[in-house]
Amino acid sequence: MLAAGRKLHLVSLGCAKNQVDSEIMLGRLKQAGWVITDDPGEAQSIVVNTCSFIQSAAEESIDTIVDLAQYKKTGSCQRLVVTGCLPERYRAQIVKAIPEVDLFLGTGAFDQIVQAVGDLHRVREAILPDPELACLDHPGASRVLTAPHMAYLKIAEGCSNRCSYCIIPKLRGHHKSQSLDQVMAEAQELVSSGVKELVLVAQDSTAYGRDLNPPVTLGTLVNGLAGLFAGGAQGAKFFPWIRVLYGNPESIEESFVRSVAEHPQVCSYFDLPIQHASNRILKRMGRRYTREKLCRLFQRIREIIPGAVLRTTVILGFPGETDQDFQQVMDFAEEIRFDHLGVFVYSDADDIASHRLRQHVSQGVAQDRYDQLMSTQMDIAAEKNQKNIGRTLQVLIEEDLGNHLFAGRTFFQAPEVDGLTYVNAGTSALPLPIGCFAQARINDAMEYDLMGEVA
Repeated sequence: MLAAGRKLHLVSLGCAKNQVDSEIMLGRLKQAGWVITDDPGEAQSIVVNTCSFIQSAAEESIDTIVDLAQYKKTGSCQRLVVTGCLPERYRAQIVKAIPEVDLFLGTGAFDQIVQAVGDLHRVREAILPDPELACLDHPGASRVLTAPHMAYLKIAEGCSNRCSYCIIPKLRGHHKSQSLDQVMAEAQELVSSGVKELVLVAQDSTAYGRDLNPPVTLGTLVNGLAGLFAGGAQGAKFFPWIRVLYGNPESIEESFVRSVAEHPQVCSYFDLPIQHASNRILKRMGRRYTREKLCRLFQRIREIIPGAVLRTTVILGFPGETDQDFQQVMDFAEEIRFDHLGVFVYSDADDIASHRLRQHVSQGVAQDRYDQLMSTQMDIAAEKNQKNIGRTLQVLIEEDLGNHLFAGRTFFQAPEVDGLTYVNAGTSALPLPIGCFAQARINDAMEYDLMGEVA
């Protein structure tokens, strides 16, 4: 089937790493002649890039597939292709469960996307090569960015940790870092295209480079990127932001913290999911650190960068978690006072190691603990936000809400996971173009969001 002029719709579910995969697939499809459309009703082919990290994500993926399958009856759709973690995890099961899908591609088969959407004769099968042997990214890979002013930059694929609750190593293989030169080249290309924020992502970002020959560190990479953009982008008033997400308290090195401290264009934002604060539960999770080490780590970060922003996530209701274990999480949150804290209720499945642990916690108890911790964190976040009133902050403008009101983010607000900063431009004659920086004087604060006016 010739692709020239034919329309394709893609839905990307799950994390930022998935979004990078989706953008590169779109780049390949566009190069092959497909026209990308936001309207699934007019698309001849539909692709769903799925997530199945936890049960709710798998359910969302299945619901989305079933909904889009209706366009094979009511729209122009002739081909429905499902990619990513869902087929990789459930394999032959998913082929039988969703007969509406024409072809499934696992996480090692993204490079076959052009053939998958165009070959009408290949149906009712799952293509599942070993994820260890395939890599989507390659030098010069074309991407269709979701937002032209912000881009996730995948610096590694897979994970070599063996956390008992996690399926990622099975779905994505061992940790494999992109070469330093490749990351630098892609970063340069993205910023040259107008990107104002580069967000480095991986399953374990702080382990970057240890597997390369010769080994390098995340601090070396950050220093290189900061040097690349030290003079600002193409004479712009503000240089691009560099942000790192998905670190690990076990693999983070002080050299990385110091590299962040040395460069103003690197956001002093540390995303380090701890998952728990009880040594007993951390051991059952397969996390190789202790509460005491976490305390020293966060203290050291704040010693090196007094204004450092700390973000973490925890899992509540893990098998064997007692009231005393939960209280340790509550006490730890009060002690460290994270700027941002996300909470997940433990998601069980029979293909993860933690399923075999004894003393599973009921969903009701886990949800109650979730509510308690989120209530505590809301108070902490509100208190921290109040301290921003009166400050003038740099804001990356991302949306025009109308009536001179704009939404954006400061350096301490990561895309999609943190709050927003709303900027009123009514008192200024200056335009606030989407994807550009503005200075905003903060005059009000909510639990997670800030309000301000053009400074």
